[in-house]
Amino acid sequence: MGIFPSDWKRFELLPLSFMGFLTMIRGIMQRTAQLERKTRETTISGTLTLDGRGKKDVSTGIGFFDHMLDHLSKHSGISLNLHAQGDLEVDYHHTVEDCGIVLGELLLKAIGNGAGINRFGSASVPMEETLAEVSLDLCGRGYLVFNVPVLQPKVGDFDSELVREFFLAFTRSGRFTAHIRVTTGKNQHHIFEAIFKAFARALREAVMLTGSEEIPSTKGVL
Repeated sequence: MGIFPSDWKRFELLPLSFMGFLTMIRGIMQRTAQLERKTRETTISGTLTLDGRGKKDVSTGIGFFDHMLDHLSKHSGISLNLHAQGDLEVDYHHTVEDCGIVLGELLLKAIGNGAGINRFGSASVPMEETLAEVSLDLCGRGYLVFNVPVLQPKVGDFDSELVREFFLAFTRSGRFTAHIRVTTGKNQHHIFEAIFKAFARALREAVMLTGSEEIPSTKGVL
């Protein structure tokens, strides 16, 4: 037998710990978002589930970018379906940027008003000679600090500058603050992969439900 919205008041007098558990159930039931975005340059459809198992179905037509998004899904535990068709004959910029926009909108929609989330997340991830550090604040304000060395203009056929463009679009659309930095690294592939893994781990912590029904801000809104 399921628990329906009209049934919640039956549990108001139960211990706080169990109320927290019910809050988590309610949040899990709602933390999915779906979106389709079409422009003259790209057509993108996506589904994001915060409390998934890191299941992914990603296809953007850009091999290296797909590889990075796979890491984002896997290490955050967020299930992600993302399919993009873009003007790749021009270059990869529009597709990468618009995927960031779509992911930001999906994240914002899945979080809702932010009640019960941890809000902050940080992670440090090594990959051989590389160390990447990411700190996030799901605060309702888009801002990016990106201190990452670009030692090679391309990784395969992927322009290195597009990693920053992706995260810039993601933070602006998702209205969150991200500080991303690499303290040491020599291999450009390792640098970018460590960034995506660290970002994923930080995001996993930030969207985690605490068991509270409160919005994590003294203002009462994010």
